[in-house]
Formats: sequence, C-alpha cells, structure tokens
Amino acid sequence: MPIVSVTRLRLRSIRFLPLFFFHTQRVIAQIRKSDGHLGGAVKSDDNLTYWTITLWRDDIAMRAFAASGAHRSAMQHVQDWCSEAGVVHWVQDEASLPDWPAAVRRLREEGRATKLRHPSPNHAGLDYTAPSGGYSMRL
Repeated sequence: MPIVSVTRLRLRSIRFLPLFFFHTQRVIAQIRKSDGHLGGAVKSDDNLTYWTITLWRDDIAMRAFAASGAHRSAMQHVQDWCSEAGVVHWVQDEASLPDWPAAVRRLREEGRATKLRHPSPNHAGLDYTAPSGGYSMRL
C-alpha cells in the first residue's frame, strides 16, 4: 500500500536560503530517480516556509530515499537552519497525492516536531497555518 510523507520546514533566517536551495535542487534530482517514488509536490509559503508531499510505493522505498544521498546530507543541516520543522507519514489505499488542506490537517493532528537547536515558540505544537501564496511544483 502506498505511503504518504508530508514535511514542513521554516528557515530561521534568510541567510540560509542559498545553501537551502542548493541542497533542495540535489534532493529533487535524487527523488526523481528514486525507486518507489510515485509522485510529489513542493510548495513555498510566506516567511521562509517550505512544504513537501511525497508518495511512495511502500515504507521501505521511502526510508531508503530518506537515509541516503542528497537527502541524508541536507537533513544534517535542518537542526541549525530551521526554527520549525514537522513530518507525518501515513499509509493509504490509493496511489494519489492528497491535497494541501488534507496534508496540513494530517501534519497538525498526527505529525511530530523535528528536534531543532533554535525552535520557535510555535514549533512543538505543530500549530501551522495552511500554505498560501508562494510557488508550487510537482515532483
């Protein structure tokens, strides 16, 4: 059964944008070549916030991607770069991406906050507003 992964990252400063974008491009290239990747989307939001939804064949494929290559390298920086970060995964019957409102709801209700060195006051509660504005791209 397919598994969905939703992430939200909020950078704590504009000074991290160049390296964040460098790593993001490498991660996107990796995900597009990953075995078991069924689809995805990324979205930017106001206030240096970035969302992802990815759909995987199974948990094994998702975890293999997350633990390797460009993604593993990028994740080493999240604790320092971000003031808010959360993730949620769930299994579903259909092999289709959820819409953004459903993804946000699942992140709020079932997600977990990522350990950060400089968390904002809103970080632990996962009390995020739905993404608005910005750009959106399919993976």
